[in-house]
Amino acid sequence: MIEARHLRVLRAVATTGSFSAAGRELGCTQPAVSQQMKALEASVGTPLLVRSGREMRLTEAGEALVRHASGILAGLTAAEEEVAAIAGLRAGRVRLVSFPSGSSTLVPTALAALRAAHPGTRVSLEEAEPPRSVELLREGDCDLALAFRYEGAAVAEEWDDLVVRPLLMDRLVALVPERHPLARAESVAIGELAREPWIAGCPRCRSQLVEVCESAGFTPRIDFATDDYPAVVGLVGAGLGVAVLPQLAVESVRPRGVRTVNLEPVVRRQIVALTLPDLAQVPTVAATLEQLARAAGREQRYDGRVTRGDDG
Repeated sequence: MIEARHLRVLRAVATTGSFSAAGRELGCTQPAVSQQMKALEASVGTPLLVRSGREMRLTEAGEALVRHASGILAGLTAAEEEVAAIAGLRAGRVRLVSFPSGSSTLVPTALAALRAAHPGTRVSLEEAEPPRSVELLREGDCDLALAFRYEGAAVAEEWDDLVVRPLLMDRLVALVPERHPLARAESVAIGELAREPWIAGCPRCRSQLVEVCESAGFTPRIDFATDDYPAVVGLVGAGLGVAVLPQLAVESVRPRGVRTVNLEPVVRRQIVALTLPDLAQVPTVAATLEQLARAAGREQRYDGRVTRGDDG
């Protein structure tokens, strides 16, 4: 195996014409240069220098290796500089996957702060709901996944192999048309909505809705189902039914013609940032995690109904 330090010695010998001069250039002794040259010749299995008295010239193999050495060492220097830039957060990229309501609330605040602190860091964003977002992380298609899981869900997400950064607990609220009899109520038991037509959200939220309703003794009549939160709000506002959405999703749109009412019993989802153990040590990923946590803290202060993940 050819080592970079041996190539540096060979190039210095070829440039200066002697072991002594090469030693002075490299800051080492003449015997050290001689030993490294012998080690390099042993590695390649052929002589690289021809010594004649005080003169020294390269063999054909030596000339070939010197030609390649310049490119190899230049590449190594460039690689070292690039890695140093990434380690110092002067460069680097993060591939982030987030669910839609996280993309419109937590992510913009976090990425704006990240760019201000580290302008050289680039972040790409793709949207996916869990569990697909978690699959993308495990498959190596992203570096960070913003995900959620519901408290007490029948099937819990397994994240034991991942680094889990709790961000906040997001409470579900009921959405009713503004002229609905319960629109002015401070809270509503989900059983009080048993006879209402329902507008359901994403498949996972839909499953959670059915589970919560069935635990209250009824099966919801779902008239409309859509992954688009503004569409859910619009359908409720048009008087076509009621819905249950995470508070974070409500904050991501401008509700018109609807009222949000606290839901009883309390149903919450845990919002987390996930990454792989090795990726958690990468400076750009660690910095993005920190900014997501700060954005979640600001979100909590903005709306008292949202509580920190480590509080609940």
